[in-house]
Amino acid sequence: MTLIRKPVTGMKDILPAEMQIRDYVIALAKETYGRFGFHSIETPCVEHIENLCSKQGGDNEKLIFKIMKRGEKLNVAEADNEDQLTDSGLRYDLTLPLSRYYANHANELPSPFKALQIGNVFRADRPQKGRFRQFVQCDIDILGDPSFLAEIELILATTTLLGKLDFSGFTVRINDRKILKAMAAYAGFEEKDLEGVFITLDKMDKIGAGGVKEELTEAGFPAGNVDKYLELFEKTEGNIDGLKKLKDVLGDHLPDETAQSLETIISSVEETKNADFKIVFDPTLVRGMSYYTGTIFEIGMDEFGSSVAGGGRYDEMIGKFTGQKTCACGFSIGFERIITILMDRNFKIPVKGERKVFLIEKGASGERICEIMKEASKLRKQGVSVLVSQMNKNKKFQKEQLVKEGYAPEDIRDFYNEELKR
Repeated sequence: MTLIRKPVTGMKDILPAEMQIRDYVIALAKETYGRFGFHSIETPCVEHIENLCSKQGGDNEKLIFKIMKRGEKLNVAEADNEDQLTDSGLRYDLTLPLSRYYANHANELPSPFKALQIGNVFRADRPQKGRFRQFVQCDIDILGDPSFLAEIELILATTTLLGKLDFSGFTVRINDRKILKAMAAYAGFEEKDLEGVFITLDKMDKIGAGGVKEELTEAGFPAGNVDKYLELFEKTEGNIDGLKKLKDVLGDHLPDETAQSLETIISSVEETKNADFKIVFDPTLVRGMSYYTGTIFEIGMDEFGSSVAGGGRYDEMIGKFTGQKTCACGFSIGFERIITILMDRNFKIPVKGERKVFLIEKGASGERICEIMKEASKLRKQGVSVLVSQMNKNKKFQKEQLVKEGYAPEDIRDFYNEELKR
């Protein structure tokens, strides 16, 4: 059997330069979110197959890496289908595991509970730039808070983190699933057809209003309903005034509190934000996950060409574990997409404190090495980071690589040359 050096398709090895950036972003996320009162938690990578296939994960349920039963429980000969061979699978996101976690530990947690979870998830997806089969998600969620304060905190915390990573000029798009349903009802679409209508509407930014009209018409919806529906989007501006005008048009189809909550979220974020971005009302924003019940939001960056963060309110998911409604709202940054952008930018991690490099010539005596190590130890106790390494034959190239890693030339000590100078 020939061993294979490359990783499995859709997964990747991470080199030190990227790993340093990943560690930095994770540390900054924990620090930033911690200042907003979020608590770090961890859930297993493996979940019960019943939970993963509970029709709460949308299309992600088609991408599950299933795990076969083990030992005596695995009986291939008597199995009639795949379901009888599996009892668990790798998690495809962090939201479903969080819901199970909260249902299991609610009595031990504060209410409302602000959770931070960073970890690997797995999807049998088609790999592409910024998309892998194993990737890190970074989620913050607020459980047990029915008010719009949860949305405001989530948006402010997430945008503050992006601002600290030198992102600016990005756009937070916000909408509400209740507004989507109200617009569709106003246009005459039936409740049973809404998901299909929303799937087509979600393509608006790619195929335009004309493409949406064509798809809805081909799907058999009355032309009058389609025209009435699309006219709503043409007249709606992406601001609070646009939201108010839409509310006036929709009338009783849209509850007053829905529009008022969205107005409050937008104005509060605008007045208290800590980063350079704009927040806009976007009635075409759908978010594909079927578990969203209210406010939904995404963050888009022109340089990436798609969203880099998204989330919303999912007030019914936890109740499927407990039988009791539990309000929940979350925001997830696309960790891998953020890392991809930072790598493309040649992002440099801010250096904190002094750093030194001690290069020791190959063949140095034990006494000399001991002397150097004592000096390194002394500096480390003073808070200086010291890298001790054997000198390569090509010293020039070695030093150039160290400079690329962020070390200043004057902080690289060549003990061989220092010996020659003595």
